[in-house]
Amino acid sequence: MRLLATGGAGYVGSHVSAAFRASGHEVAVYDDLSSGHEWAIPPGTPFTRGDVRDTSRLEAALRSSRAEGVLHFAAKCLVGESVLKPDLYFDINVVGGASLLRAMERAGVKRLLFSSTASVYGNPQTSPIPEDHPLNPVNPYGESKRDFENLLAAAARAGAVRYASLRYFNAAGCAEDGSLGEDHDPETHLIPNALRALLPGGAPLTVFGRDWPTRDGTCVRDYLHVEDLADAHLRAWDRLCRDGEGGVFNLGTGTGSTVLEVLEAIRNEAGRKVPVSFGPRRDGDPAVLVASNVRARRILGWTPCRSLADIVRTAWNWGQTPIKNVERRR
Repeated sequence: MRLLATGGAGYVGSHVSAAFRASGHEVAVYDDLSSGHEWAIPPGTPFTRGDVRDTSRLEAALRSSRAEGVLHFAAKCLVGESVLKPDLYFDINVVGGASLLRAMERAGVKRLLFSSTASVYGNPQTSPIPEDHPLNPVNPYGESKRDFENLLAAAARAGAVRYASLRYFNAAGCAEDGSLGEDHDPETHLIPNALRALLPGGAPLTVFGRDWPTRDGTCVRDYLHVEDLADAHLRAWDRLCRDGEGGVFNLGTGTGSTVLEVLEAIRNEAGRKVPVSFGPRRDGDPAVLVASNVRARRILGWTPCRSLADIVRTAWNWGQTPIKNVERRR
């Protein structure tokens, strides 16, 4: 099947697109490269550089690629930045999403997978978090994702789109074959920042809080390998095409790791300890954020199979090789 991936040059978008191509789909990419990378787009892939708010350009990309569906990753996704620039986040994540829906309607495309986030839940009332947990996001990033989910639901009720919304917990790791990896600027994720702290001259990693009500006093998060995440997208897409059924699915392992447990896994892989400094808690950080993935397991038949050690190993291997500088190799 032919698909268009908005944000397909980004971290998650590139890994999911690769999984779809490996399964026989044709995936074109639409990306403004503000945070994605051209090296993450395979040579020969149809590519349109454009803003998701540019409805006419999106429509042209849908038509030229003869897309039968959309994988929608394009978004702003830095929580701290969203607090400082809420207008930008609502403009791109909500207005841009509405632009995509208009372009899809004009091009006659109805199927969509949406890259959502656990940030729509806010501070959890229960753990693990089920999909019917109240949506009370505590920052503009989570609010913008929730608002576009609401828009998708309304569009589906009007018969304009069939969709599945996939709420990611902590995507992590890199492609097993080393072809793709995590390369953000600025980098906000724990594992790549911990690996950077191991570099010569690297600054110690700041751990925010050591007095949380958890087993070692540091925050607990649900780390999911990006290739397990990609497999869930394939299963959700197959169901959407086969049965016309979408819905909302949490994507996480259902278990959590503390910050110190992640750092220990890195020590086991790298053979040396990550230098750490402890800072105060950050406002808005929940102590524990773990997915209930029962629905995805039951309905999609999806089971994440990669461990925290696999996540760290693939991230470490990616950071140790020059393959991430693909732009220099072309």
